[in-house]
Amino acid sequence: MSKKLVILLFVIFIVVAIVGSIGGSYNSLVSLGESVDNEFSNVSVMLERRADLIPNLVNTVKGYASHETAVIDSITSARENLLHASTIEEKGAANNELTSALNALMVIVENYPDLKANQNFIQLSDELAGTENRIATARRDYNDAVKEYNTKIKKFPSNIIAGMFNFKEKDYFEVEASKTEVPEVDF
Repeated sequence: MSKKLVILLFVIFIVVAIVGSIGGSYNSLVSLGESVDNEFSNVSVMLERRADLIPNLVNTVKGYASHETAVIDSITSARENLLHASTIEEKGAANNELTSALNALMVIVENYPDLKANQNFIQLSDELAGTENRIATARRDYNDAVKEYNTKIKKFPSNIIAGMFNFKEKDYFEVEASKTEVPEVDF
């Protein structure tokens, strides 16, 4: 009788250990997935903050460069695309589009010394620069969370649990290769 009890206790111990391991891995994957979603939300908040600054910046520039409608229209369009983007791919593409449009605006601003000295423009430019830094930080934090999550779902034994419960890889927030090129400075 005691031999059967030992075997039964051993089997129960093994089952509890397996269930505990599965539960722990599952809960870890859920937590990491939530971290990715939270960081994605942080990126979205920063991108929306950036988009909220754009109308004030555009209106300030319009007063000085009213004939530059193509650039202003491209900024407005890119801002709308950013506000309506929902996935990380859409937000990345819209962010790249808005960055390009803002870069074109800054080229125009260089041609208007009075505009560059305007207090509203300086304040908006500073706000935008601060927001750009926040976006970069939020994007880095998001990508770190994605890396941790993706690594977890690929490592053994959690990859088995990830497969059983249909955990899928998350996408990184990537910048277009052209945005990482160093600009040429020529005096």
